Amino acid sequence: MADTFHPSDIPSLHLVNHPLIQHKLTIMRQKETGTKEFRELLSEIAMLMAYEITREFPLRDVEIETPVAPCHAKVLEGKKLGIVPILRAGLGMLDGILTLVPAARVGHIGLYRDPETLEPVEYYAKLPSGVEDRTLIVPDPMLATGGSASAALTLLKQKGAKNIILMCLVSAPEGIRRVAEDHPDVPIYVAAVDKCLNEHGYIVPGLGDAGDRIFGTL
Repeated sequence: MADTFHPSDIPSLHLVNHPLIQHKLTIMRQKETGTKEFRELLSEIAMLMAYEITREFPLRDVEIETPVAPCHAKVLEGKKLGIVPILRAGLGMLDGILTLVPAARVGHIGLYRDPETLEPVEYYAKLPSGVEDRTLIVPDPMLATGGSASAALTLLKQKGAKNIILMCLVSAPEGIRRVAEDHPDVPIYVAAVDKCLNEHGYIVPGLGDAGDRIFGTL
């Protein structure tokens, strides 16, 4: 049965409902959308979501010279950006974010979901240096049970990360609640909050297995 869920009840949740994102997501959901188009749309949505996520990043004033005259201008202030996709599906969002912020450092966290317990199992972790001084964006297309996302965030905190943002495409209420309870200090950005999880832990209506659709391993 569908869960009664009100996004406004979760202070850390941010729903990114830009019309272009919603349009592209609809195409991605369709079962006839092929691997190439699915991958391209995911990258485009990741870039658009990153644009929204970085909207609140602080700026500082600088003095520059244009070809015409001196100028007061602004640049990003503060901590450097890192991107840490959760393997393997999170890789599908990486290029889109890097298109927007090409200087960002990239790490990887490898987790898989045990098919019996639905709990995450870590198999790989490689992070950029100085995670304690970076704002880290953690992309993963699907926020289902929330187990993998919560485990990834826990790992990053254990490594010293203090500024973390979780970025997901499609989410379920169960996963949102899990992450919000385990990591209330981590903002959660999603493009859609779907109805529920089915008995296999898949988001309904969702879009299927994101990793399989990205890499053509159906």
